[in-house]
Amino acid sequence: MVEHFREGLIVCDADGVVRHLSPVAERLLPEVVLGEVLAVAGVDALLGGDPVEITHHGRRLRARQVPLSAARRCWYVEDVTESVSRADALLAERARSAFLAVVGEKLGNPLHPDRAAAAVVRLAVPTVADVAVLVLAPRSGRARWWRAVRGDDEAPTVDSGVLAATELPAAIEEGLAGTEPHTLDWLVEQTVEAGWLPGLAAAETSVRVVPLPGRDEPAGVLLVARRSTRWYDEADIDLVRAFAARGGAALTTAVLYRDQAEVADTLQASLLPVEPVAATGVQWGTAYRPAQAGLRIGGDFYGSHRLADGGSVFFLGDVSGKGVEAAVFTGQLRQCLQALHRVESQPARLLKLLNDALLETTQAHGQGRFATMVLGVVRPHGDGSLTLTMAGGGHLPPLVLRASGEVEVVPLTGMLIGVVPDPRIGEVTVRLAPGETCLLYSDGVTEARGGRRGDEQFGAERLLHAVDGCHRMPAPALAERVEQVTCDWLAHGDHDDIAVLALRATGTAHRPARHLHAVPSPAGGEHDRRGAHA
Repeated sequence: MVEHFREGLIVCDADGVVRHLSPVAERLLPEVVLGEVLAVAGVDALLGGDPVEITHHGRRLRARQVPLSAARRCWYVEDVTESVSRADALLAERARSAFLAVVGEKLGNPLHPDRAAAAVVRLAVPTVADVAVLVLAPRSGRARWWRAVRGDDEAPTVDSGVLAATELPAAIEEGLAGTEPHTLDWLVEQTVEAGWLPGLAAAETSVRVVPLPGRDEPAGVLLVARRSTRWYDEADIDLVRAFAARGGAALTTAVLYRDQAEVADTLQASLLPVEPVAATGVQWGTAYRPAQAGLRIGGDFYGSHRLADGGSVFFLGDVSGKGVEAAVFTGQLRQCLQALHRVESQPARLLKLLNDALLETTQAHGQGRFATMVLGVVRPHGDGSLTLTMAGGGHLPPLVLRASGEVEVVPLTGMLIGVVPDPRIGEVTVRLAPGETCLLYSDGVTEARGGRRGDEQFGAERLLHAVDGCHRMPAPALAERVEQVTCDWLAHGDHDDIAVLALRATGTAHRPARHLHAVPSPAGGEHDRRGAHA
């Protein structure tokens, strides 16, 4: 029965002479000889009394001693190589899986290529390398690199730099081409001489180069190096490849996000309202607050264009909807105006031409959008006054702040723009004496909901009261005041796009106006006190 035990048996008498040796024990411990003293076999681990594990002839053995009668002893010797290997492999796999899980979590956050690259090399040390170098695919003939070096306290130090693409080692170029180089002895020497691997000597360094997958071509190359006491085996290479795949995905995502952000910033800049151009005898004032502050763009717009006769076309409007789609439609409308004002300067006719152009655009794209607008032409006179001819396209009527302090509502009416082929367009002419101001605004002002209950509209009456007594304000201060009182009414609540355009007749002796935070009240009247409080 003993001959068939999975464990090998060695039985010694009281003098330590081997009296029984099973075939399994004989195979595992060939030094032990039947009839000889166990101590001369050279397996010192068996002379102790505690269970032990030893590596013998490349096998992992576990031995335990059991006392028998008459001072005899018996050793059970078991080959545990396979079970220990499986356990070690399981532990190693769990460690690799845990490492890759942490890598996936850490690399899921950086949305900038520089931060993603720094995170990749920092995570590589010390798990897969003592030194990790990441080289991004060259752009404009130059390649950026990041490096992490293992420190004494296990915390890696990270630095970066730029190399000309022609200075990259051949193995790095192979990696950027998508292949994984295998002959790396010469690369070790080159990288050590170039100073890429601080603290490592060429003779005692193991290096591997792995491409980082990108969209169509590698996003970069990862070079990992460590001391030769930890050579890269197949399991290590598989781990480096899996790590590189996650690093490449993070870099690709970061690059895509950067490119999209650059496009979005460029588009946003092109869609923002453009400040009116300087015009003789006119002081402009503007205020703009989009509904979605994060986008910085919306559906309200204003601006002006010079005319050959010395006058200027000015406008303020609001397109249906808000956000990106409204801003895009606003950009189309502004482009149409920029082209059409060169062939027509009479406001009502210009507004009708704009209506026809918008109808073609909305019908071609199936948008169904429309706009409201006040479009006017301002012309200066020798006495410093201004003549404003304004056409209305379904927009709120402008206000005129007279030098006397009176606030007039301009009786301007009209139909929406971009809805029907031949809309009814109203037109009025207003004269501004020096020091008088015309105020245009969007429905984001009058329809702002707030107040004590939070759902009451600001309304036209409150707007009239807010600008009452502000007739001495420069145009920029007046526009700012309208925006401020509207936002105070909102109390940080949701709102529509807010746009304000003020134009003031400066007179012949115009000097640049200072930004006023208060309006003096020489007469001490009620209106002036309200203006000063503003």
